[in-house]
Amino acid sequence: MGAREPGRKPLISPVPLRVVFDTNVALAAMLFRSGRLGWMREHWHSGNVIPLASNSTVAEFRRILSYPKFGLQSLYQLEALAYYVSACTMIDPVEKCPVLCRDPKDQVFLDIAQSGMAEVLVTRGNDLLALAGQTDFTIETPEAYRRRIETIDRSR
Repeated sequence: MGAREPGRKPLISPVPLRVVFDTNVALAAMLFRSGRLGWMREHWHSGNVIPLASNSTVAEFRRILSYPKFGLQSLYQLEALAYYVSACTMIDPVEKCPVLCRDPKDQVFLDIAQSGMAEVLVTRGNDLLALAGQTDFTIETPEAYRRRIETIDRSR
């Protein structure tokens, strides 16, 4: 994939948005169906979004699903993983984002967004949110993202 022009912000359009959801956002949507992010489960399979992930983020997702604090049986862990991954387009983050995150563990989300030509990176992480406005893609909270897609849906 070619590089985007520096500073170019993607336009909102009726085509599916290319979006990176950080692991904490994806897990909250998967594990807490009636929670504030439960709506994302259906959204990922709606055709209105192309969630982007990488092998490393899927491995992290799977590892965290197995944490004892969640008390999830192996079968449910695999079902949750399969549900999420089936919605995702896998990206090999070969194009590094020129903006560096203070937390090196979060850099992968910036690199996926850069390599995958994402329009949006959705996160609750303060280290990533602090970089909003410094990348070719928008970095926003799940709440801001929901307002974005509701606006798009109303304009269709």
